[in-house]
Parts: sequence; structure tokens; C-alpha cells
Amino acid sequence: MNSKVFSITGSTRVYCLIGHPVEHSFSPIMHNANFQDLNLDYVYIAFDVHPDHLEKAINGMRALGIKGMNVTIPHKESVIQYLDEIEEVSMKIGAINTIKNESGYLIGRNTDAAGARKSLIDAGCNISGKKILILGAGGVSRALCFILAEEAEEIILADIFEERSKDLANEVKDKMGGNIKGRLSTKELIAEEINSVDILINATPIGMYPKIEATPISKEFLHSDLFVFDVVYNPLNTKLMKNAVEIGCKTLGGLDMLVNQGILAFEWWTGKSPKSNLMKNAIIEFLGIS
Repeated sequence: MNSKVFSITGSTRVYCLIGHPVEHSFSPIMHNANFQDLNLDYVYIAFDVHPDHLEKAINGMRALGIKGMNVTIPHKESVIQYLDEIEEVSMKIGAINTIKNESGYLIGRNTDAAGARKSLIDAGCNISGKKILILGAGGVSRALCFILAEEAEEIILADIFEERSKDLANEVKDKMGGNIKGRLSTKELIAEEINSVDILINATPIGMYPKIEATPISKEFLHSDLFVFDVVYNPLNTKLMKNAVEIGCKTLGGLDMLVNQGILAFEWWTGKSPKSNLMKNAIIEFLGIS
């Protein structure tokens, strides 16, 4: 990594993340590493924004001239109402994770979907004709469903709120087609479906720091033919990932998705290409992992 002293000046451009919570996020680490590497007078910081203050935060982006913003849990869907324009594909998805400020005009985009698909393909996971079980029906899950629906043979979308999963499944079918069903997430459902599933995706925050011993699915339900993708990236190896490796599953953690979606956001904001290895290595170095 570039060892040059990184100074904040009166002309420094600000980029940021909003969410609730945000202390687990590695986005400041990876983006600041590339700002420094490219000698850009930019800085990326994280703000914990309670849902009650979301509109104020977006107004603050305009007022303060914040050039770009990432949006994470729980704001990916609700933030749309406060923006001036949403890109067409992102509007279909109904969730965004990236905002660009063009002189006070705020444009929203979803980079989660393309970032997730690239991560799966790079990991050797063939989506075509596969049966996929997705846990969670929030913002990340929306992106995954829309990007995978046309290729997968079947998607089972399970959430602790049954209506939310059914509503999302119906929305995806209406807009994208495909075979997708919304179900209530229970042990009984998992026991019923898991043996016929090819890909398991955890799109919930279960297992995220600081609750690192939590897992959305018990080890007993896993089988070695599964490809397990956990979108959680802090910790890098979640309880679900560790259990899956012990069973003999092929796995993919959330770090690759974080980096891939971050690259798309970085390029859109700055017009410059960041180094993916630098992003990933900055996080690994921060964690002290050799």
C-alpha cells in the first residue's frame, strides 16, 4: 500500500457510508486505500444513521456537498424516496446501495447485484439451472433475486416475515420472470428443501460482527454438495462458512462481493479504476490476517 501521508485539506472531497449500524464496515478501509494509491484528495468515512434520521442525512449530503455515498442495512430500500433519479435496472430491483451527487442532483444505483454475480462466477459457481435457497428478503436479497432469477431453475426465498418473502418473490416474477417462491423461514422449511438445493445464500446479517457465533442455519442441515455463499464479510469467516467447510461444501464469503460492488461504485464516482487486490489486501492487513 502507498505509504504517503494521507492529509485532509480544505479541498478534500468527501465520500461516505450510511447505515445502522456501521462500525462493522470495511468500506472506509478499502476506498481510502485506493484514494491514497491514486493520489486523490478524497476521504471516505462512515456515519451511523438511525432510520428516523434518514431524510435528514440525504438532505445533508446535498447541503455538505458529499460527492458519493454508499447505503447499507437498513436503508437500501427506504432511501429511494429521497433521491432525484434511480437508474432503470435499480428501480426494478427496488433497492440501491450507491448514490452519486451531481451538483445537488442525487442519482441512485445498485452495484450489489452485479458485484454478487461476478463473485459467484469468479468462485466457479454455475448459476444456470440450479436450485437456490436464499435466506432473507431485505435489500441485498432483492439484488440477488433480480440478478439470479433468469438463470436459476428455481429460487426459494425464505424470510422470518412470510409476507415480505412472498411479496418480493411475486415482484421478481412480475418484472423478471423465473421460478421463485416466497416462504416462511423455519427449521421445517430448511429440512424439507435443503437436500434438493444446489446453492445456499445467506442474505441476512446473522453472523455479522459482533454476534459472530450466530448462524442462520444449523450445521446439521448442510451437505457436501452445497455451494454456500454468505454475504456477511465481517468476520471474513462466519460461523456458517466454518461449518460449511467442515462439511465439505464449496464456499464464498462476502469480502469478494464487497470488493466487486465497491469497484463499480468507485469507478462511477471518480471515473477511475481502483485496484481490486489493493482493496482486499487493505482489509486483510487491517485484520492482521497473514
